[in-house]
Amino acid sequence: MKLRTLGSVLALGVGLMAGAAMAEYPERPINMIIPYGAGGATDISARTIAEPLGTAVGKALVMANVTGAGGATGSVAVQNAKADGYTMLFARVGSHSVNPAMKATLPYTLDDFRFVTVYEINPVACAVRPDSGINSMDDLVAKVNEGGVSYSSSGVGSLLHLAGAMVLKEFGVADPLGQATHIPQQGGGAAATAVLNGTATFICTNSSALASFVANEQLKPLMVTTAEPVVGFDAPTANDLGKPSLNQLVGWTGIAGPDGLPDDVAAKWGEWMAAATADEAFLTSMQQRGSVIELMDPAAANAFILEQYNTFKALVDELGMRIEG
Repeated sequence: MKLRTLGSVLALGVGLMAGAAMAEYPERPINMIIPYGAGGATDISARTIAEPLGTAVGKALVMANVTGAGGATGSVAVQNAKADGYTMLFARVGSHSVNPAMKATLPYTLDDFRFVTVYEINPVACAVRPDSGINSMDDLVAKVNEGGVSYSSSGVGSLLHLAGAMVLKEFGVADPLGQATHIPQQGGGAAATAVLNGTATFICTNSSALASFVANEQLKPLMVTTAEPVVGFDAPTANDLGKPSLNQLVGWTGIAGPDGLPDDVAAKWGEWMAAATADEAFLTSMQQRGSVIELMDPAAANAFILEQYNTFKALVDELGMRIEG
């Protein structure tokens, strides 16, 4: 009887100690992987939320751009990490909707991650250099039909890769993959710069990645994929141009850990993100870039991401963009 009582006390003590240890998370800095390069939509979002998020966490956030393979390299780094909450991913529409939809041999699936939130939605805008002689989508389509047009992206299998082809198809280009050359870059910032320096003719990317270029009159927007105008973008909407189906072409940013991330760790991320996304400076900065801040809980985030995947999978099949190798 005494032994059993002692055993129960010891078990209770161990349980309390374990609970106390878990309650101390995080005990050290958290590694935050950004799977795309500097200056792109993911990088901008991650670094804008870093300060209010770090304040909410109470520990340092170590931000690292781990680029390559359209976001897959950074995603795999988190997939293979220990599921303890100390290596987390700024997941993006390209890495976790378009990539899985396009690449047959992608080294991960959506099930390899536990999403704690999606917090940002942003529209896509298509843009060219102001001196390109292209002043409208009709002008762009005419140039494509003449030949010699290219578009840049943040990598094969990225949203930008799909967006350029999808937009051209919606505007009547019979063979967008054959008539426009895709030029992948190492991240969204590099993709926008490729248009700026003349390496590519146009880009269709998230409004946040183009905002500074548009504000400085370095790039000219031709269209935004929204029903309503986007602040700072003097361009017609997809609906204005009679292409409402392009409203589904949006970007998003979320945070995920490896599959198996503990419930209590996920719950803490929910609390931290609620505080961080309520920060006025963060909200102002992101809204100026055309982003919509919409904090989703894990269930809503997973449902949204699955819907995005299914939408893009259907588009990939229609466009014949599935990458088998």
